[in-house]
Amino acid sequence: MPPELLANARAARGFMPPEEGLALHDAGCQAAERVPRAPLLEVGSYCGKSSIYLGAAAQASGTVLVAIDHHRGSEENQPGWEWHEPDLVDPAVGRMDTLPIFRRTIFDAGLEGTVVAVVGDSPTVAGFWTTPCALVFIDGGHGEEPAAEDYRLWTPHVAPGGILAIHDVFIDPADGGRAPYEQIYRPALDSGRFREESATGSLRVLRRVA
Repeated sequence: MPPELLANARAARGFMPPEEGLALHDAGCQAAERVPRAPLLEVGSYCGKSSIYLGAAAQASGTVLVAIDHHRGSEENQPGWEWHEPDLVDPAVGRMDTLPIFRRTIFDAGLEGTVVAVVGDSPTVAGFWTTPCALVFIDGGHGEEPAAEDYRLWTPHVAPGGILAIHDVFIDPADGGRAPYEQIYRPALDSGRFREESATGSLRVLRRVA
């Protein structure tokens, strides 16, 4: 990953440790090599930290990253929750709005020609999505229902040989919320359609085998 993009990624707001980000970048490069000319796609962009890692992979591979987020914050980002950031609330409407920060992050990284922002909720966008993806990265809502919906709606779009990456997968319940583990990671492996390739922190990288 180019040093300048790595510096941008480390400086960006978000909750992805550098070692997980670099593993995600490597997964994006591998996916683009295995499934040429197919887009990378992420569900849940927040302020754009993961988008830089994946965007750098897409840029180096001659493809694009489609970054899907409604930018109103998932349930754990709302007032009263642990991960709430009050300065990301738009005072005019009283709701979270991470889109301006996301756009600035992508601009500062020089990735506006590579990262395509789709502003909308995951189920709505998925209902009209038909393009096979080299990689699908799921880091959206961490409640049981949103995680299960993201698994059901997006994993069919991972092309054969492509990659499904999942963030915040915690095997031990003491380490964090269980929805990504129980509603995405385990169903993917149990389906027989995916095989685990790597684990870095809470990031799991699976390859579609059938």
